Amino acid sequence: MKRASVLLSHMNGRPDQQPLKRDGWGYADTRFEVGLDGHVRLTGSRYALGGAVLEELRPWMEDRVGVSMDVSCESNWPKGDVEQLVHPPRRNEQFLAALEERGIRTAADADSRIFHGHGHTCKEIFNLRSGAPLGRMPDLVVWPGCHADVDAIVAAAVAYDVCIIPYGGGTTVTLALEIPSEEERMVVSLDMHDMCRILDVDKASLMVTVEAGITGQHLDEVLRSHQLCLGHEPDSCEFSSVGGWVATRASGMKKNVYGNIEELVYGMKVVTPSGTLTKGADGPRTSLGPDVFQMVFGSEGNIGVVSEVTLRVSPLPEKREYGSFVFPDFATGINFMYEVARAKLWPASVRLLDNEQFVFGRALKPTDKSRWKVAMNDVQKFYVTKVKGFDVDKMCAATCLFEGRADTVKRQKSELSRLAAMYGAIDGGSENGERGYTLTFLIAYLRDIGFDYYFIAESFETSMRWSAVHRTCEGVKAQIRSSCERRGITRTFISCRVTQLYDTGACVYFYFGFNFDGVEGDPVEIYEEVESEARDAILAFGGSLSHHHGIGKIRKKWYQGAVSETGVHMVRGLKNVVDPKNIFCANNHI
Repeated sequence: MKRASVLLSHMNGRPDQQPLKRDGWGYADTRFEVGLDGHVRLTGSRYALGGAVLEELRPWMEDRVGVSMDVSCESNWPKGDVEQLVHPPRRNEQFLAALEERGIRTAADADSRIFHGHGHTCKEIFNLRSGAPLGRMPDLVVWPGCHADVDAIVAAAVAYDVCIIPYGGGTTVTLALEIPSEEERMVVSLDMHDMCRILDVDKASLMVTVEAGITGQHLDEVLRSHQLCLGHEPDSCEFSSVGGWVATRASGMKKNVYGNIEELVYGMKVVTPSGTLTKGADGPRTSLGPDVFQMVFGSEGNIGVVSEVTLRVSPLPEKREYGSFVFPDFATGINFMYEVARAKLWPASVRLLDNEQFVFGRALKPTDKSRWKVAMNDVQKFYVTKVKGFDVDKMCAATCLFEGRADTVKRQKSELSRLAAMYGAIDGGSENGERGYTLTFLIAYLRDIGFDYYFIAESFETSMRWSAVHRTCEGVKAQIRSSCERRGITRTFISCRVTQLYDTGACVYFYFGFNFDGVEGDPVEIYEEVESEARDAILAFGGSLSHHHGIGKIRKKWYQGAVSETGVHMVRGLKNVVDPKNIFCANNHI
């Protein structure tokens, strides 16, 4: 496909409207690439790692997973005009006339339709890059400018039998944006990005009301000018929207201090085919019988579109500091994380990386050949391996972020350091802590460069009780290895990290990828088969179906087992009452 066609001028709900990639993650000017000197760099200057030489990354990829970076598989992918990738758009003239009468902005060009027709599963991005058949794309993209526009669009869709799929940031990893192949009606992507205004800031009550299309990064910038913050920081916060967070029941990296999205929302407007569902935010709590708004969280575009949200905010933290600890092995690190939860220390974020991710993180460290840095690295390596006796093939690390009042941060850092020392940890320093935290925003960019060199990878998450954390981590990784061995796949990356802590358990991310050069079969199908078997193992070990990514279509087959047959009937009942014509046609969950 033509690289010139991967950009759109209107993307991410921010005033500067920075262009994003159509067939990859993130900003159009940012990507990992191999330079003329053979070393990998991150282009652009948006991130701290931008422009830095990563001398260890290429050797890691070549030695660890057998990736050859001499020739890109992109040279084998078909090139063609973007217009050839999509079917001609279906048109409903009465619906189009209704939009034109109201002056609502629309687009039906191939680029806009493709951009809005996918999320960010490895299947969707790999197929875009490799030229594989794309399947059904939306026929039209519409950009409402206010709540009244959304109301008018939905009303017209009901009147003229047109389908709607809400679009926030497009960062979903559950195939939630995939259009059912059997749908014959005109399908509209309802892009909320123009609705990015702050409607009210109540600083005294620590509440803010926003239009649901605003992205996390944009909201954070505006709140900062009021000396406030939301504190909800998912990996996708640069691109994902407030409405999307509600629709997927999202969680962020700093939930320990600020809470998950369902704990931050105090009011909302949801436009459904049966009318607008409105919840005011008159007080901190109400007792109104069953909370119908809880059915909106995690609804994933099945019943309507969120147009406005009232959120709890916090004063801007006085202090922000990072930290890190190195543990002799993963089991010891998990015991430390358990004690952090029991002691209710709750730094804004504390995440434990297993050995595979620890080593990978070291490969992403920018090259610094200054004499001082080289000497310090040698001293640190000698101390860790020779003095402390840590095995380089077993040790792991925890990264921490502290936010709040200066005295609170100081106390937490001291108590956490004392607790880590009880588990034999070595202080890894604030620089490694900050680098580990910020690298989270680059993981999807790394996946994209993998696609270029015959390496397909993705992550998936779950949560479980503390009593099941260690056996789930080890058992699921063993299951993935077994699944790969049965398929003759030997060059793999299999790892996990413990990311969010609760009194009763934790969220765990699994990362899996493999070198598909020379492997028989469709790499996407193979990946999906292995992940499906891994999900079966997660559930068998007592893990949840999802912690914060949602269900979409990728986990639909397990949904009834997670909520029971009665639960499915309740969800179907809500759908049949609120949207009997299936205007919101994504068919996620059920």
